[in-house]
Amino acid sequence: MKMKWLKISALIAIALVLGMATPVFADDTEVFDAASAVSESAYAIDNMFLMIAAVLVLFMQAGFAMVESGFNSAKNTVNILFKNMMDLCIGMILYFVIGYGLMYPGDGNGFLAFGQFGIGGIGADAAEAGALAPQVDWLFQVAFAATAATIVSGAVAGRLKFGAYLVYSAIITAFVYPISGYWKWGGGWLDAMGFYDFAGSLVVHAVGGFAALAGAIVLGPRIGRFGKDGKPKAMPGHNLPIAALGVFILLIGWFGFNPGSQLAIVGKDNTDAVMLIAVNTLLAAGAGGVLAMLTTWIIHKKPDLTMAANGVLGGLVGITANCDGVTNVEAIVIGAVAGVLVCLGVKLLDALKIDDTVGAFPVHGLCGMWGGIAVAVFGSYSDGYGNWMAQIVGSLAIPVWAFVTMFILFSILKAVGMLRVSKEEELRGLDIGEHGEEAYHGFQIFTSN
Repeated sequence: MKMKWLKISALIAIALVLGMATPVFADDTEVFDAASAVSESAYAIDNMFLMIAAVLVLFMQAGFAMVESGFNSAKNTVNILFKNMMDLCIGMILYFVIGYGLMYPGDGNGFLAFGQFGIGGIGADAAEAGALAPQVDWLFQVAFAATAATIVSGAVAGRLKFGAYLVYSAIITAFVYPISGYWKWGGGWLDAMGFYDFAGSLVVHAVGGFAALAGAIVLGPRIGRFGKDGKPKAMPGHNLPIAALGVFILLIGWFGFNPGSQLAIVGKDNTDAVMLIAVNTLLAAGAGGVLAMLTTWIIHKKPDLTMAANGVLGGLVGITANCDGVTNVEAIVIGAVAGVLVCLGVKLLDALKIDDTVGAFPVHGLCGMWGGIAVAVFGSYSDGYGNWMAQIVGSLAIPVWAFVTMFILFSILKAVGMLRVSKEEELRGLDIGEHGEEAYHGFQIFTSN
């Protein structure tokens, strides 16, 4: 009997629930729009993917700070860390106010145009896969601008006045980098010609590398870097563990730099592309490190950690232009060539008596140019991109633009007495002379330079 009443009660409850429910028809205004939900989810995933990539690229600033300070004298550590921090702080403000509008003007004459101040919006016009919110697009792009600027810091370490560096950082972030960036990524004349640079071997790294070369030439070498006979004298960095850690951080950050440049991950084609880019990036880095190690081992009879570290970075720079369009084996070849170029570049600078403290020009300048040429050698692109003529022109035009503009700027600063610290300050160290601070207060540090 009890069981019977339980069944009756359950049937009554079900009837009441069904009686209160409102029928849903296809034309009901409250119908759940599955397609819209899918689009919004894809929009959220793609934009979150780009935000994470932007954070990884911003994390590269820590890597640069460690590499540059570790490869330099202890007495200049505060100065180097300070410059890296101000690259980001000053750079992000000026790129917001001026640089972004110069780089992505919308319409332009192919060489120079200005679109707007600031970012110009919060969300995309439509929530769908591949649509980017203007805010996250700017966040990703400003991380690249900061990278281009900070490359110079290590090359001019130990003798450049802090104020002069701030002027340089402001000019390259607000004008020099955005203008040549517009030529390719903003739809300018190089893009129209068919020049291809997926993630910035030329647009980012060669700009920083050739700006570093200009600064090193105008500044002149550090005191004691070359003997009276012209032969280079080693001036070892004070902290190779920190420098090595910086290289690993840069390697990790590059997985935002290159895969993030796909700008989307939703959909099979995007996902496959991102994974190919990531693997190619890692393979090129490894090949660069191995070949740099072997090259110095053959030349100097001993493997050199600093050269291998720069070889890893050179491999990363070299693959950045076409990591999306080559096979895994081709990525290894590109990285290997870059590793050799780093070693040859250092030898060339020594022969020319140019003091690039951390090897910024060989790593970012030479390997950046190699990345642009490698597009024509190995890449396979549609719509006329990556042809030999365009790659040669772009691989020359962008470095020349960066070198000439920065050479003029550094020369002006030198002419007005703003460029180089005094001999006494250089020998004592920029940390005390420029900032009145010490990175290792309480320790007595002995240094030959």
